[in-house]
Amino acid sequence: MKFTTELDKGYLPMIVKLREFAKEAARQGARPLGIMVERNGGYNSVYRMNIYADEGRDAESYPVVERVVKTLLWVAGGYKIYIEGSRYIAKRLAAAYSKGGEREFDADFMAGVYERPFEVVFTEKLPEEKKYSAKIGGNLDGCRIGFDAGGSDRKVSAVVDGVPVYSEEVVWQPKTQSDPEYHYREIKKAFETAASKMPRVDAIGVSSAGVYIDNKIMVASLFIKVPKEEFDRKVKTMYIDIAREFGCPLEVANDGDVTSLAGAMELGDNGILGIAMGTSEAGGYINTQGGLNGWLSELAFVPVDFNPKAAVDEWSGDAGCGVKYFSQDAVIKLAENGGMKFDKGLTPAEKLKKVQALFDGDDGLAQRIFRDIGVYLGYTIPYYREFYDIKHVLLLGRVTSGKGGDIILSTARKVLEEEFPEYASIDIRMPDESNRRVGQSIAAASLPKIG
Repeated sequence: MKFTTELDKGYLPMIVKLREFAKEAARQGARPLGIMVERNGGYNSVYRMNIYADEGRDAESYPVVERVVKTLLWVAGGYKIYIEGSRYIAKRLAAAYSKGGEREFDADFMAGVYERPFEVVFTEKLPEEKKYSAKIGGNLDGCRIGFDAGGSDRKVSAVVDGVPVYSEEVVWQPKTQSDPEYHYREIKKAFETAASKMPRVDAIGVSSAGVYIDNKIMVASLFIKVPKEEFDRKVKTMYIDIAREFGCPLEVANDGDVTSLAGAMELGDNGILGIAMGTSEAGGYINTQGGLNGWLSELAFVPVDFNPKAAVDEWSGDAGCGVKYFSQDAVIKLAENGGMKFDKGLTPAEKLKKVQALFDGDDGLAQRIFRDIGVYLGYTIPYYREFYDIKHVLLLGRVTSGKGGDIILSTARKVLEEEFPEYASIDIRMPDESNRRVGQSIAAASLPKIG
């Protein structure tokens, strides 16, 4: 590694470990291992790698394979993992993803999303690969409503033949509301406001954080206070129910995917991975054909650091995952590693602002914090590249604002250029200000097809 993190001494990038393991396996003799994750509709995603040829060394191969399996699971999503090439690894993974196992959280999450029991199986030969790609957005005909459901404000746009005729931002508090009627009322009010600015409504597009299957809300932090029974009864089909009142087509997409769509519309190109660094790490991807793969892209849970003593995500209980490297948590972690003390009672967002304020005095610690995040990113993009075909990386979120964002950007570019020249052509950028403000809701408006 040419670049090291000053405030995170144990950092071992996944791409570095993966490549070191591949070289060692080749030197010792290697055999192929196939990994497949299956999701709704029978669609699946495959990753192939080499492990030690000697089956007696499968226990040594397992730690790297386990990280790759978890990555594929949270990138693509699914309820069934197939392993070809090692019964030992399949059996050990099955134990990890069972009740009481290390990956019980992951298994329960995926089972809830896909409404199917989670399982890991060994197979002599992986099933036939079945890919999915659906053209997303870019539909500009007619009178459209675009809605962006943020955690602190909701944005809505009225778009007529591709031209925004009205946009508004309204503060709301969805994460503190347990009554689903609050959410229903606020969302419908936004739709009605946009509708009042057009002669009719031909289609509605929604961008929101969370997991959506067939326009149903499967997992979404906006409704975190709603009891599960109420969620299943009143929330899961909420967007579908409201759109039905307007009598028009609806398309709901993860906000990360819509962010990437907005970037594609701005750049006039595809192959875009969007990474939002805020409260957590969110992701979205527009493939090189300009479509969606039907993947989750829940990058917060994707391993990026192989160090077993890395920071642990409180939700999943796992170490080295993206949320602790590309969010306000990363800034706080590095600040505390650098000796910074925060007043008790400060929220994570307030701690982030305190660190960012250090730039006003050109504080050396702030420079080091955001440089380290840039190093993280420079080594993580090539790892993401193992799973995504990336031409552009679009950075968003409050962590990337101001001078800190500039340092992250320049450092990541330098790491790619010097360590991964084969990926130096990947364009890393931040969107312009107008796209950050209302571009999301306008892109959302282009999601559904009419007729």
